[in-house]
Amino acid sequence: MHRFPFACLIAALLLIPIGSRPAAAAMPFQPVISESEHGWALPNTVVIIDVGHGGIDGGASYGDMLEKDINLAVAQKLYAILRAQGIAAVMNRTSDYALSEDNRWQLSRSRHRKDLSQRRQLTEEIDSELLVSLHVNSAKNKSKYGPLVLHQTSGESALLAFCIQDALNRQQNTGFLPREGKPFYLLRRVQQPSVIVEMGFISSERDRGMLTDPAKQQEIAEAVALGIRQYKWIAR
Repeated sequence: MHRFPFACLIAALLLIPIGSRPAAAAMPFQPVISESEHGWALPNTVVIIDVGHGGIDGGASYGDMLEKDINLAVAQKLYAILRAQGIAAVMNRTSDYALSEDNRWQLSRSRHRKDLSQRRQLTEEIDSELLVSLHVNSAKNKSKYGPLVLHQTSGESALLAFCIQDALNRQQNTGFLPREGKPFYLLRRVQQPSVIVEMGFISSERDRGMLTDPAKQQEIAEAVALGIRQYKWIAR
């Protein structure tokens, strides 16, 4: 019997109308190779793990602690967990480099724009069900702490955000709600249900130790994976 948090189930009732739920993939989730109309083999996965920042773009920082390194460490753990659970996943970067370096097709001088465009382009080239973008928050107010999951306007994205937020809240002993992330490029431009997971505040002494501790990073990854499984179970 499945035991899932009440908040996530309530979100399902409020956000996904009966009859509009996406069709379920058969368990266990395995990578599939589909063919295009031209006969080319196209990659197919369940979850794209968007590893925030990288290379010249370190993201948020505190001393010599860089967001890009935390994002990658948790992403690698999340990837391993999902694969072990039979949920196909891919990471859009596996080491410390900027995705903008792979974008040779966009005529823009903005490294940031090329980075975001490359991330979106990969979601179009890889047939997937979900995008989970991993990030670390920062604020001038050092008292701010805790996880925050940002979602698109769609009900599916909001449900995914509620499930991951709930799992992170339990992992970090917090009680925050997810929010709609209207200004964020990926949430506006990616078609499939997508969320941005701010795992904690690097500017917070409370969160910093957790974000940089490999054992705690494993707990964060397990919480995100649990949220994904909850979403898959409810939305099937």
